[in-house]
Amino acid sequence: MSIPQQGGGPIESRDQLAAYIASGEKPREAWRIGTEHEKFGYCKDHKLPLPYEGDCSVKAMLTGLQERFGWSPVLEQGKIIGLERDGANVSLEPGGQLELSGAPVENIHQTCDEVNGHLAEVKSVADDMGAGFIGLGAAPIWSQEQMPMMPKGRYRLMTDYMGRVGTLGTQMMYRTCTVQVNLDFASEADMVQKLRVALSLQPVATALFANSPFLDGKPNGMKSWRAHIWQNLDEARTGMLPFVFQDGFGYEAWVDYVLDVPMYFVYRDGRYLDALGQSFRDFLKGELPALPGEIPTLSDWADHLTTVFPEARVKKFIEMRGADGGPWRRLCALPALWVGLTYDQQALDAAWDLVKGWDHETREGLRRAAGREALQGEAGGIRLHDLAREVLAIAEQGLKNRARQGAGGLIPDETHFLNALRESVETGRVPADELLAKHHGEWQGDLSRIYAEYSY
Repeated sequence: MSIPQQGGGPIESRDQLAAYIASGEKPREAWRIGTEHEKFGYCKDHKLPLPYEGDCSVKAMLTGLQERFGWSPVLEQGKIIGLERDGANVSLEPGGQLELSGAPVENIHQTCDEVNGHLAEVKSVADDMGAGFIGLGAAPIWSQEQMPMMPKGRYRLMTDYMGRVGTLGTQMMYRTCTVQVNLDFASEADMVQKLRVALSLQPVATALFANSPFLDGKPNGMKSWRAHIWQNLDEARTGMLPFVFQDGFGYEAWVDYVLDVPMYFVYRDGRYLDALGQSFRDFLKGELPALPGEIPTLSDWADHLTTVFPEARVKKFIEMRGADGGPWRRLCALPALWVGLTYDQQALDAAWDLVKGWDHETREGLRRAAGREALQGEAGGIRLHDLAREVLAIAEQGLKNRARQGAGGLIPDETHFLNALRESVETGRVPADELLAKHHGEWQGDLSRIYAEYSY
């Protein structure tokens, strides 16, 4: 989840809303890669999630990272709720999931170094306080009641609202983790092409990264329970967004979509003010019940952009949001997949050629099949296993075309970061399949063994 956005004066014209998004445009040579990943922390002695306070806790983790590794604290109402350093930040999901939002970097070699460095720092602090961290798409055993709530005003408001819409919103907040990558665009047309490819192919990412087959201590019938949650959430702010594929789509159409999404909050003077269900359109007119007579700032607009949760999201960059959290190899594979598909024009055109004939029913069908069956799913006559093979070939060629070297030139490109995905395509097995095989086989139904075998 996002930290409060900063900067930006009053919005005096609706044109500023689209201009804010357009201000993210960058020439190709300035494109960067921002990888985000979440993970569950737990105390090793009782294998329950980290509370906010205590010797083995989220607060102790954040304080340890701050004191040992030079992070600066982010506070809310005097409590540490995040960290910042060199363009990166560490933040908290509602149930204490620890998230790294990486600094913008030039290539996958750098983003993987960053991921590995972060996990090493986390392990250093965690080992000393008796904690562990594990990468999964959903908490495998812990009940909703066992999840703590982090001391962030945004989450208190969202928890209340999520209880009124959809059916699984609070599970999403407290019991899921993701890995995603944020990517740049050069122009409105480039944004449109990338977003259309991103939405169409999120089911492939969902299938390849499916890693949440358990809930409440037993198999849940899905390969990605996290994907199932997002399919049964607040319809006003989730989904595959068929309007993106209509003629004329661009910045203004995205603005219209976001303006129609009900608000959660307004952030003022270090506090989140309740604006649940209120309209940003009314805010623009100075008629927001939460702040009568005030007009929004660009910071308010930036905050509101973080409260829409489709499978791919536009801010000043595009977020790829379809993958479960997972083991470290897949934390590097996710940005490699999307960079390969979208940062080389030949690959982007090939990906668009692959999906441009699909209708909304096909895209939505693949989305649901990926959550249920991962690579074994199909919809509209398309088998996800076959599709993943084609997509991976395009991504690999895109990374070869980029030819970004690593290890001082000893590694010619970034294609080796796709190795974990190649294995899945070759075998048809994704992390969820491996976990289910362990559960039904050598673990003999003892799911507690997941912590020793799959923690970082």
